[in-house]
Amino acid sequence: MSPAATEPPALLEVAGHELALTSPSKVLFSERDDTKLDLARYYLVVAEPLMGAMGGRPVLLQRFPNGASGPSFFQKRVPENHPEWLETTVVSTPNGTTSQALVARDMAHVLWAVNLACLGFHLWPYRAADPEHADELRIDLDPGPGVSFAMVTEAAAEVHRLFDELGVRALPKTTGNRGIHVFARLAPRWSSIEVRAAAVALARELERRRPDLITAAWWKEERGRRVFVDFNQNAPHKTIFGAWSVRARPGAQVSTPFDWDELETIAPDELTIATVPARLAERGDAWAAMSESPQSLEPVLELHAADRSAGLPAAPWPPVYPTRPGEPPRVAPSRARRPPG
Repeated sequence: MSPAATEPPALLEVAGHELALTSPSKVLFSERDDTKLDLARYYLVVAEPLMGAMGGRPVLLQRFPNGASGPSFFQKRVPENHPEWLETTVVSTPNGTTSQALVARDMAHVLWAVNLACLGFHLWPYRAADPEHADELRIDLDPGPGVSFAMVTEAAAEVHRLFDELGVRALPKTTGNRGIHVFARLAPRWSSIEVRAAAVALARELERRRPDLITAAWWKEERGRRVFVDFNQNAPHKTIFGAWSVRARPGAQVSTPFDWDELETIAPDELTIATVPARLAERGDAWAAMSESPQSLEPVLELHAADRSAGLPAAPWPPVYPTRPGEPPRVAPSRARRPPG
């Protein structure tokens, strides 16, 4: 038995609750031997911007019992033996299965999950109090094989220009790995179906502008060495890795919001639980103003309407979703062209 398994818990007073953080010296991130207590302290330091990004949202837990380098499992359902004060809400999968998920109500809820070896948080696109309206438009710039981070930043600059032309304020963050996310906070007026339609239109317009760099192709065989704009990250019930969350990487990298003027210099691997607190103290929260002025989706939906008027077909959905009206066949183009025999 490891020493961490027999040590007394660390008692933390958080948001009016006393939490017992078990095995506080257990190493979760091998690069600098960062422990469970180090992770808890990091989240407490970034509590204000973290709550700005995830407060009130349902969250999907990905648990790493043996640390970032070990196996993990996803957990939608909150265990039955949870504290009485823990807030949950009903969430659904694409096929209609429901479960009681954790709501990130305050930092006590966050550290309760950290104690279960949840390193970072995957967020639903709506607040638990208003599940019918998505209040985020999420542009996921996904680097496939052969795509450098420099190509991702170049694609992000194109995203920035397009949003500026549309009069929509959107802000970037690192994913904690090789990609970049660009988020626009929306007024809670549109469904996830509408937000996804807007994301499809953005992806297609970006591809039209920079077909050498950006692709909206859902099928990997069609993407080539280009940055994929993953519009399906906006599908209903789809979670995405949250701002200020810690990735399951040996270096404890953080999905970090940043300013557009940092785009050419941002170094994702250097943004860790050891460096982000000082950065936050020096520069502040790059997303602080985002929630103060929720945006309209209408300018982006006009792009979608133009695409439909031009006869563009609906974009493919992930395989776990029910077939949608007007959706093309869910078969890779190479298989669709294969002659029978």
